[in-house]
Amino acid sequence: MDKRANLGLCHSMADSEQKLVTPASLAVDAVLVIAFFAYMYSVLSTHVPSRDPHMILLWGALSSACLTGVFWLALQMFRVVFRAQRAAARK
Repeated sequence: MDKRANLGLCHSMADSEQKLVTPASLAVDAVLVIAFFAYMYSVLSTHVPSRDPHMILLWGALSSACLTGVFWLALQMFRVVFRAQRAAARK
């Protein structure tokens, strides 16, 4: 692969007129993700078929972590689509 072509591609991708991630958006994401995890843990821990508190904690937390990961991905996709729609409306 030609190094000059590769450098041009990376340079054009690095040029951005606005910041995509700000400290405020990171803080909002962190609060939403932690709140979602706590809510899902409270729901899912009641559905673990065990009486052992360690197993309830383990499987409730693991299940909540998986769902929280999906929630985080959906939140990031929502941000990207919303930002693209706003940019398209301005043009």
